[in-house]
Amino acid sequence: MTHHLSQEFAWPKHFLFGSATAAAQIEGAGHLYGKEDSVWDAFARKQGAIAGGENLEVAVDHYHRYREDVQLMRELGLDSYRFSTSWARVVPGGRTVNEQGLDFYSRLVDELLENGILPWLTLYHWDLPQALEERGGWTNRETAYKFVEYAEAVYAKLGDRVQHWTTFNEPLCSSLIGYASGEHAPGRQEPEAALAAMHHQHLAHGLTTQRLRELGAKELGITLNLTNAVPNDPTDPVDLEAARRIDALWNRMYLDPILKGSYPQDLLEDVSHLGLAEVIQPGDLQIIHQPIDFLGVNHYHDDNVSGHPLPGGQPPAVVPTDSVKSSPFVGSEYVTFPARDLPRTAMGWEVNPQGLRVLLNRLKKDYENLPALYITENGASYTDVLSEEGTIEDEERSEYILNHLDEVARSLEDGVDVRGYFVWSLLDNFEWAWGYDKRFGIIYVDYQTQERIIKNSGRAYAGLIASNRTMA
Repeated sequence: MTHHLSQEFAWPKHFLFGSATAAAQIEGAGHLYGKEDSVWDAFARKQGAIAGGENLEVAVDHYHRYREDVQLMRELGLDSYRFSTSWARVVPGGRTVNEQGLDFYSRLVDELLENGILPWLTLYHWDLPQALEERGGWTNRETAYKFVEYAEAVYAKLGDRVQHWTTFNEPLCSSLIGYASGEHAPGRQEPEAALAAMHHQHLAHGLTTQRLRELGAKELGITLNLTNAVPNDPTDPVDLEAARRIDALWNRMYLDPILKGSYPQDLLEDVSHLGLAEVIQPGDLQIIHQPIDFLGVNHYHDDNVSGHPLPGGQPPAVVPTDSVKSSPFVGSEYVTFPARDLPRTAMGWEVNPQGLRVLLNRLKKDYENLPALYITENGASYTDVLSEEGTIEDEERSEYILNHLDEVARSLEDGVDVRGYFVWSLLDNFEWAWGYDKRFGIIYVDYQTQERIIKNSGRAYAGLIASNRTMA
């Protein structure tokens, strides 16, 4: 293995090393103990929606195996575990609170605390109750208020033990990819609906942050998936314009309302024909612009952007199914993403660790009131092979993780206030539209037997955590 700065870096004393998961991807117990359909359960029943026709019914059975999974976290030496609560489990059908659902999360939190692991809770990782989707889902402003009620129920049960509260994970995915591209649940392809969903999720974030603050929550934030929109030819005005559009839709449409209290003017012009202005009510942006204590940054790769059609000889797009999709980039559907000469993961994503440092420094430069940053997801999917000895020699994943941690260390040297890193993912799991085809875990899961095996990447990560503790 190559030499890594991150392995000998003097990480700050309270820097958190963790790992992350999402309820829908790992829990299973899909319709047990009071849980009802989420939009993903319903979406999985649609012909051709999920690779292999898979569903979330059992996933990796974390609901029944959480104690074993917490012991694995302890073996890895994790400081913190980032997980999500399922709205469809806590308030099934968006109706009344399901105490059995809350009890599960209460047991999980107790187990984490007993093992010295900080719980880091996300309220929304895409599992909207299907019954609310049937009333318009996130296109319906009422859903934002329903979300506050759900958050109150979770806080009432766990607020005495959980300090870190994340409202949303990657709202771009559950708005633009769910309502415009059709690749994610609920599988709609309606640009106007996608922008309404985005705004109502922002509103839900603001309302919930306000309410949980009133109730006494100490650490409140949101997690965004952010990119560097790199113009394919930085001297070509067509590519520069395409990169500006992607930066507006992917980054500033989320960062600016939350941190500045306004949508970017150029974005509003780009989407002026898609009805966003009509869903923004007076006072909304003041509600959205709540002070937050941390910003979670999810980053896997940069995006190389062009305004020209793709040239010949491009690697074929890696797609989960052959069902017809639309561009998630509403109002800028013409934009393309030409390949650069970089290594790629099994998802077809470019590997360019330096981009993480560029992104973190950009956030510091552009947002005066930037709160503390945490890398809440970073990781890679590769084709894992179980050796005859029962090990997974996933060298590429180990290098991916350590190379990105090197860039986090350099960002700290640059003066960026990064306070933690959560590798995605703790366990191999249900990878959304990919079903069980793509593995991101630092722990291998045999989907037939549910056996867990720590991969070499997990061992490498555990080694870095352990050596940092001895240096501290």
